[in-house]
Amino acid sequence: MVAPLKVGLAGLGTVGAAVIRLIRDNQAALAARCGRPVEVVAVSARSKAKDRGVDLKSLRWIDDPVALARDPGIDVFVELMGGEGDPAKAAIEAALGARKSVVTANKALLARHGAVLSALAEQNQVALNFEAAVGGAIPIVKTLREGLAGNSVTRVYGILNGTCNYILTRMEQEGMSFEECLKDAQRLGYAEADPTFDIEGFDTAQKLAILASIAFGTKVDSDAVYVEGISSIASADLDAAEELGYRIKLLGVAVKTETGIEQRVHPTMVPKDSAIAQVMGVTNAVTVDAEGFPPVTLVGPGAGGAATASAVVADIGDIARGTRVAPFGRPSAQLATAGRAPMQMHEGGYYIRLMAVDKPGTAATIATRLAEQQISLESIVQRHRGPEGGKDARAVSGPVPVILVTYATTEDAVRRALAAVKRDKVITGEPQLIRIEKNR
Repeated sequence: MVAPLKVGLAGLGTVGAAVIRLIRDNQAALAARCGRPVEVVAVSARSKAKDRGVDLKSLRWIDDPVALARDPGIDVFVELMGGEGDPAKAAIEAALGARKSVVTANKALLARHGAVLSALAEQNQVALNFEAAVGGAIPIVKTLREGLAGNSVTRVYGILNGTCNYILTRMEQEGMSFEECLKDAQRLGYAEADPTFDIEGFDTAQKLAILASIAFGTKVDSDAVYVEGISSIASADLDAAEELGYRIKLLGVAVKTETGIEQRVHPTMVPKDSAIAQVMGVTNAVTVDAEGFPPVTLVGPGAGGAATASAVVADIGDIARGTRVAPFGRPSAQLATAGRAPMQMHEGGYYIRLMAVDKPGTAATIATRLAEQQISLESIVQRHRGPEGGKDARAVSGPVPVILVTYATTEDAVRRALAAVKRDKVITGEPQLIRIEKNR
């Protein structure tokens, strides 16, 4: 009989407990699919007394996760503690140094230290698997790293944060404000008490950096990602998107350009007939553009105990089968230092919402400033508000919302034009700027 693969697991939160249950509930099927049994034999967590809804009596308890990582009684170390530093980093380094394969869901650690850990895994001829770090149950890491190994990827983009997608969905479908949707998401457990990491795009940025590395054969560089969140999105923007045939999503986009790899996270208008526009609620989705065939879109639950545990156990299963591939798709020594494509060079269409001063010459001034930067308009919509009729209506109406949609232009040109418009004092407040990502 083939000896079982013995797993040591550090971190017994929602995901950790779900991993133990999944392995126990599917022991026979897992052994049949992997060619050997898989057993969790030892665990580590902050509190031994906490009730996690799973029986731990048969498992060895080791207080120090680093000691668990080195334990001679385990074959695989599963890290589910989180955080880009210690103890997660120290424990993973200890496991790899002890020639034990590692499975982790730790996007923050990989986004910051992925290249170093990859090299350490290769040096010790063990696996470093992290499907659960990006997209939950969506097998996007395996798809990019193995399924598309023979294809040249030109763009990868997606909805990588369920909290933001939930908020934007509720805002669109129910006409709620951002603040109302955020409070509801917190009540339901979709958003943290401090939601900054999610709603300002940083969670998506870490995941995007990992995908970009695999897609383009570059070192993980989370500092290269341009980041904007969704807190500035208003109901007026969602209404305008609907009229224009778009839907607003927080996207992470990595694309190969002539000037380097462009990595960006920001609210984006996507055509309503695109696959990614149909993804609503807490669901995630990733689209891959590769040469030779139409875009491929993967959709599924991006978070939660069951979804993340599914990806973790799939990674353990690969190790049980004896499958080992370079963590980021190619040997770490061959990962290039990507040239960063500056955001100012980004080219595409733009949605711009201005609060224009309602006086003669305002529209002409705005048009002149856009023309100076060679920006062509696809459409322009002006919406008067305030009292209608009467000779004093214009005087009391206040600023007028003006919506512009540009043809393809550069970020730099748009920023220059809007700066000039502000100097002319024909608008109030800050312009709203949303990029448009069209199908290719």
